[in-house]
Amino acid sequence: MPIYKYATIEPDGSEGEIFEVDQPISSPPLRIHPENGKPVRHLFDAPNINIEYTPGREKSLSDMSKIRKSGFRVLKKDKISGKYFEEK
Repeated sequence: MPIYKYATIEPDGSEGEIFEVDQPISSPPLRIHPENGKPVRHLFDAPNINIEYTPGREKSLSDMSKIRKSGFRVLKKDKISGKYFEEK
């Protein structure tokens, strides 16, 4: 379930407490704080995507023998004709 970030709206219009809520995607955004009843606004934040990048991982993912073993065809482009052919 995604975690959404909200901020309370103080009486003077400034941003107050920031809090997070586990909410189903299908549910509407909160309008009031679930505990203190103050109005809230939804804060949009960058998604937290954990992708571990290393040059070794990139090399292993682009290994032609693994690509062929997975059932993909590897094509090369002929520089003169511009046509593609399967590399043997």
